[in-house]
Amino acid sequence: MSRVQFTSKGVVIDGKSVQLISGAIHYFRVPSELWRDRLEKALHCGLNAVETYMPWNLHEPRPGEFHFEDMLDFERFIRLAGELGLYVIVRPGPYICSEWDNGGLPVWLTAQPGMELRRMYPQYVEAVEGYLAKVLPMLAPLQLDQNGPIVALQIENEYGSYGHDKNYLATLRDLFRKHGLTVPLFTADGGDADFFINGGNLEGTPIALTFGSHGLSAFARGKRLRPDSPSMCMEFWNGWFDAWGCGNHRTRSPQEVADELDDMLNVGGSVNFYMFHGGTNFGFTNGANATPGLNDYAPQVTSYDYDAPLSECGDPTEKYFKIQEVIRNYRPDAPFGDCRPAAKAAYGKIPLTATAPYFPNLEAVASQHITSLTPPTMEQLGQAFGFLHYRTRLAGPVKNALLTLREVNDRAIVFLNGKYRATIFRNDAPVQKELPPFDIPAEGMTLDLLVENMGRTNYGPLLGKDHKGIVGCVTIALQQQFDWDTWSLPLESQQLDKLEFGEFDWNNDQLPAFHRTILEIADEPRDTFLVCPGVKGQVWINGRNLGRYWNLGPTRTLYVPGCWLKQGANEVIVFELERLEQPYLRFNDHPDLG
Repeated sequence: MSRVQFTSKGVVIDGKSVQLISGAIHYFRVPSELWRDRLEKALHCGLNAVETYMPWNLHEPRPGEFHFEDMLDFERFIRLAGELGLYVIVRPGPYICSEWDNGGLPVWLTAQPGMELRRMYPQYVEAVEGYLAKVLPMLAPLQLDQNGPIVALQIENEYGSYGHDKNYLATLRDLFRKHGLTVPLFTADGGDADFFINGGNLEGTPIALTFGSHGLSAFARGKRLRPDSPSMCMEFWNGWFDAWGCGNHRTRSPQEVADELDDMLNVGGSVNFYMFHGGTNFGFTNGANATPGLNDYAPQVTSYDYDAPLSECGDPTEKYFKIQEVIRNYRPDAPFGDCRPAAKAAYGKIPLTATAPYFPNLEAVASQHITSLTPPTMEQLGQAFGFLHYRTRLAGPVKNALLTLREVNDRAIVFLNGKYRATIFRNDAPVQKELPPFDIPAEGMTLDLLVENMGRTNYGPLLGKDHKGIVGCVTIALQQQFDWDTWSLPLESQQLDKLEFGEFDWNNDQLPAFHRTILEIADEPRDTFLVCPGVKGQVWINGRNLGRYWNLGPTRTLYVPGCWLKQGANEVIVFELERLEQPYLRFNDHPDLG
């Protein structure tokens, strides 16, 4: 029998009743150098546990190729939490949602023709078995039953809002047990609907609930449907995420959060804050929300601050201290401690010093170049993140040619004979996906399309189907255009090393370009915040991809962890897609989340 039991009355560990007060901290969204700081701040707030997802798509980016280094070293993160005296709850997927690209499912999986997800489809189950066969044996020695800190693991994630294949859930449960997981397994579903809870739970496996308010009503619903399970909120949404162009930074009242927490703890419930510390969607890892016929495509911003008790850069907020006051009433002997902001630096204006024009560097910076009759998608090329560049030759003469991009995901910049012509976003009305009529001369002209993957849908019926690039076709009138050159641009650091920089050019003619400068730091590096330097683009510092920016907001800065900087020279590269706003970069000592 496990040392941990989930009973109708609550959680029991080593024969004693334990009220889990936990917080989500995703190791893959936080620089590994900062894990201890964030975990200690959770401990000092009064938490006795932390929870984390695991992103399958980063751990297995290609079939059978696994990565557990640096920010993906979940074993080290879990051991560190245990050393500090925290229990750990793990949610290894295979699907995690989490406002993460493709909900954590790897692109090589969802690219397979005819693939059916999150059900008893043989090819899907086979892939899941391969992933779990690798990570579950790594988790097994870290369980409390083997003197580690893990006290529970989740099967799947909010499955009832997606499907109701009980055989699939049972298969996952059996795989967890097969690979040596002996602590309690549980499912988690939205606490506001019987339909979701019934679809996602599994007989004999405890349930947890996810919600942001009306906790006592949710607990009552859970008890009515599954009286054998504890009252447990696995996701207490104490804030929310932001999407590009979708209003201001979302916040939630600290007092409201504290009151909800008090209500749940007062009736003996266990609670996991989602998020306690959100961190950052570094690189190209953010997801998106979209439901056909209901809402437009809405990609999440780089910051995953989430209005959490610990901010994106790890600072305690008013919400942190409000919930700490509540927790003191339930865990008076917890090791509460001081929690102070980290030191910040405003490095000021740093002039940009060099430019690598995009078109002359295209071949050098691409990871592959292929020719094909029709434009391939990113998935067909085996590419997970970044950009695709398409080129074809338009035959002439044609008067008043009407060129249309049919289903482009997600944002395309259009060039004719090397000159900017238009920008097309997938949310545009059909008429806006047509270029204004133009004449094609007898000798023809070159069409270039730079298409950006802005994040795959992570929730709902588009999950796994949100392929990137030219998903449909490109037409003049109704005639499809054939014979394409395509360059893959994942823009990993080794590709950026091949850029040929020349004199700085303040690029105001709407041609993409890479710009570079050196940030000199004399003293010990500190956290800082880069003000978005242009219309839209991406930033790397010392080879680390900080993420994307867009002047649509709400986010107006990018978080730069001090641990990724060094004394002396720090190389900064900006890939601006349209137009720089000024010929310099500005580093502030505070964020602007909008």
